Amino acid sequence: MLRSHLRRGSRTGLVNLLLLATLLCSVLIAFNHSTSSLASAVKSRAAKAVHAPQSGVLRGWELSQQRKRIACGATETSEPVTTQFDIKAYLVGKKTSVEKALDKAVQSECKETDKICEAMRYSLLAGGKRVRPALCIAACEMFGGTEEECMAAAVATEMIHTMSLIHDDLPAMDNDDLRRGMPTSHVKYGEDVAILAGDALLSESYAHVAKATPKSVPADRIVEVIRILGDAVGPVGLAGGQVMDLECEGKSGVTMDDLRWIHRHKTGALLRAAVASGAVIGGATEAEVEACIKYAEMIGLAFQVADDILDCTQTAEQLGKTAGKDEATDKTTYVKLLGLDGAKAEAKRLADEAVKALEPFGERAAALKALAEYIVNRQQ
Repeated sequence: MLRSHLRRGSRTGLVNLLLLATLLCSVLIAFNHSTSSLASAVKSRAAKAVHAPQSGVLRGWELSQQRKRIACGATETSEPVTTQFDIKAYLVGKKTSVEKALDKAVQSECKETDKICEAMRYSLLAGGKRVRPALCIAACEMFGGTEEECMAAAVATEMIHTMSLIHDDLPAMDNDDLRRGMPTSHVKYGEDVAILAGDALLSESYAHVAKATPKSVPADRIVEVIRILGDAVGPVGLAGGQVMDLECEGKSGVTMDDLRWIHRHKTGALLRAAVASGAVIGGATEAEVEACIKYAEMIGLAFQVADDILDCTQTAEQLGKTAGKDEATDKTTYVKLLGLDGAKAEAKRLADEAVKALEPFGERAAALKALAEYIVNRQQ
């Protein structure tokens, strides 16, 4: 009996040992599977980080997913992810969306408005880089907003910009007959209709923000955007800068401070408005909006320095507008005051300052940083 009991005890012990071994194997398999899944997740997130800028740089839904992961107890890595931003792909994508929105924004609703709407659309849809709308969208997305939420504001910036080009080309101002490779508005429709087309685009820009911004955007943000756009066009904006620019043509003793004042307002004001509007709609704080404005001030000046360089280095075919016009009208430019090499150095300095202003936002600012470089290095 004793032997039989011992044999039964041995068999029981052996069974228990086998069960323990099976359990340990299951634990090891589960651990390996978990480690593999974690590695795959890290790889997946790294891949998304590389490609995210082409779709908007941490857009609203991506931020939402981050918040969900944190709420579920996931640990966010503190190591920065280095990304390579494809600015060409980004601009092509945004331009496609913007062009559709611009086309939809101005439509004649009765035969009596056919001519004025045709003149508005002629200049508004004549092409262009659409840099201002891209800046507006990039700023909005940086703070978790969406392209849809800020598209009305983006369209408004392009309406105002187009108005400024129509009026700038008039005989009373720059007297130009070529814009974006096409006859200017007053050449095609006459000065009277060109002036009115510009006026209509300006007034419609404010109305468009009020009418077309989604209801998901708080009303106080919409009102603030309309204020920002209004300031960009007034006496301390585009209009004031244009008057000072006209007064300085052929005038001796124009200083670098004078030139910067002109272009902070004539060119820079609308670029500031584009970035600030996007940030406001995206939900940025006052301090964050100020950082964006500092960035925009630098790229506004850099944009004009680049324009001055292009005017004396590119042909009319390359620019899509009359080349060498600044020298012909004895206009004070950065090239005139600093020389070509000095102007190029100034453009780079301003772009570097712009990027520095975005440091607090890290990789979220990839699109805006890339746009600053694009503005300085563009060829038209």
